[in-house]
Amino acid sequence: MINRISVFIFLTAAMVLSSGLNPPSSAPAVLARQSNATEFFCPMHPEVKSGSPVSCPKCGMKLSSAAAQAERDETVPAGGKAVGLELHVRIPDVTVKDQEGKRLNFYSDLIKGKTVAINFIFTTCTTICPPLTATMHQIQREMGERVGRDVWLISVSVDPLTDGPERLKSFAAKFAVGRGWTFVTGGKPEIDKLLKGLGAYVSDKNNHSPIILIGNEPAGYWTRSYGLAPASTIASLIAEAAGRATKQ
Repeated sequence: MINRISVFIFLTAAMVLSSGLNPPSSAPAVLARQSNATEFFCPMHPEVKSGSPVSCPKCGMKLSSAAAQAERDETVPAGGKAVGLELHVRIPDVTVKDQEGKRLNFYSDLIKGKTVAINFIFTTCTTICPPLTATMHQIQREMGERVGRDVWLISVSVDPLTDGPERLKSFAAKFAVGRGWTFVTGGKPEIDKLLKGLGAYVSDKNNHSPIILIGNEPAGYWTRSYGLAPASTIASLIAEAAGRATKQ
């Protein structure tokens, strides 16, 4: 009897050890799926990938997960990732404030009848927002007196809870903002609605898209550009938009 019990215990222990050393054949697939789920890549340079959210060596943008990119893609108009593609944009006429604290209706006061270039920033950002704003400053210099006459520049805060008019004014001063360049904030519900209409809404401000939305409202023409493209290239896109014939 004792021998039989000993044999039984030995065989049971062997089976347990064998099971631990040789996981089911499906385990590698599970591990692979987990690995893919934690892969990070650059939204602007998809070939740049990493197992952690480091910065892209090409543009400096923080790599994002597939889940974060999927959230962005849900709000981006079809075909909107490349430069120069025509887009369909629906702009709500929400109440906003500029960097001087002046109340404006976004569509009626800033968009209607104009050619505009719009980017998205927040003042506490230490990564992509300063270079995005610096690019807008270079565009302002490239286009000279046309800014505020033929074209208008707009920077919309994606963090309205932090970015009141005073903070926006202080931030704008660092980039020598001139005539025809407006910084926009407002109540969170209004700004969220605006960002959704512009195809730029994300739940995490750090995941906002580094784009410049370019439009000629009278012509019904809208396109977009990577916000860190050469300022001369973006200025050319803005000039091309401004030259579009008014939509009949």
